[in-house]
Amino acid sequence: MTNTRPNFVRNCWYVAGWDYEFTAGKPHPRTFLAEPVVFYRKGDGTLVAMADRCVHRLAPLSLGRLEGDDIRCMYHGMRFTADGKCVEIPGQDMIPSSACIQTYPVVEKGSWAWIWMGDPHLADAALLPDARGLDDPVWVLKSGQLDYAAPHELINDNLLDLSHLAYVHVASFGATPGWITQQPRTTQIERGVRVERWVESAPPLPPLPSLAAYESVDMWASYEFLIPGVFLMYTSLHPPGTAKGSNHAAPAGDVLFSNFTCQAVTPLTAGSSRYFFSWGPGSQFGGEEIAQQMIDVAMAAFLEDKLIIEAQARIIAMSPGEKIMPNAADRTVTIFQRMMERMKHPASTSS
Repeated sequence: MTNTRPNFVRNCWYVAGWDYEFTAGKPHPRTFLAEPVVFYRKGDGTLVAMADRCVHRLAPLSLGRLEGDDIRCMYHGMRFTADGKCVEIPGQDMIPSSACIQTYPVVEKGSWAWIWMGDPHLADAALLPDARGLDDPVWVLKSGQLDYAAPHELINDNLLDLSHLAYVHVASFGATPGWITQQPRTTQIERGVRVERWVESAPPLPPLPSLAAYESVDMWASYEFLIPGVFLMYTSLHPPGTAKGSNHAAPAGDVLFSNFTCQAVTPLTAGSSRYFFSWGPGSQFGGEEIAQQMIDVAMAAFLEDKLIIEAQARIIAMSPGEKIMPNAADRTVTIFQRMMERMKHPASTSS
C-alpha cells in the first residue's frame, strides 16, 4: 500500500482548532494536510495529537477508547501511550519496537490549538504568531469558523489582497472603492508580510454614539499575514482628514473606534480548507453586544467570500493550462506565494 502526499508547507504551525473544541474524555478526529490526526487530553489537560491510524490494520484510533493517558484501538485492542508507543497487544507478549504511532507537537496559545505537521525537531514555539485570545482584556472577541471546498492557497490570496472588499463586501461591510483606488504599503517581514493602508471617506460603522456625528471617517487598516496563512489585523476609525494629516502614514490623534481580528486558514486536503476567525471591538469601545453584532456581520461577509472562492476553485479545476493574469493589486500575493514556495523546497533555494 502506498500513499502519495500532496505538497504542503509542513515545517510551520497550523491552527488545528479552537481550544474549546478539544474537550476532555474522548478522542477528536481531524484531517490536516491530507493526514488523519486524532486529538485527546491527558488527565492533566495536556493536549495530545497523533496519527489517527493504528499500526495494525490502519483503523482509526479516534474510534478508540481513552484509558488514563493512553488510547486503545477498539478494532483489535492495541494500546498506545501519549508518545505513540504501543504498550499492549492482546493475545501476544512480544511488542515490536516498530509498533509506534507518529505524534505531532501541539501548543495552545491565543485560544487556538496549534499543530506542527513537519519535522518535530524544528518545532519552535517562538515561531507561533501573536494571535489574540478570546480572553484578551484589550479586545472583546467572538469566534467562528467555516469549511471551504477550495484549496487553502485561494483563501490566502483573498486575505492578502483586500481590494476585493470594494466588490464582494458592499452589502455586508459597506465597503467603498477606497479599498481598491489606493494601493497599500507592503513590507516583507520574517515569515510573512505587513500591509498598511488608509481608506478615506469610509462609512462610520458600526453605528455607535461616538460615530454619529460623522457622515464618513478615515479608516486605518494594518495587518500581518504570516506563514502558513495567519491574518492579524488592527483597524481604527478617525475623524475625516486624519489620513492626510498623517501624510498617509500610521495614524496619530483621536481614535473614534478600533477593532481587531485574528484569522487562520488550514488545509484539510489539497482541495478543502478550514477557516478560523475572531473579531471584536476594543474593550473601551464596546462590549458583548457590539462584539456579537460585529461577528454576525463578519459571518455574512465571510460567506460572501466562500461563495466566490468556491466558485473560483471549480472554474480553476475545469481550466487546466489556463494561466492567472496578475495585476497591480497582486504584489502582496506574489511576495507571500514565493515565500511559501521557498518553504516547500528549502534545499533547492539559497538563503
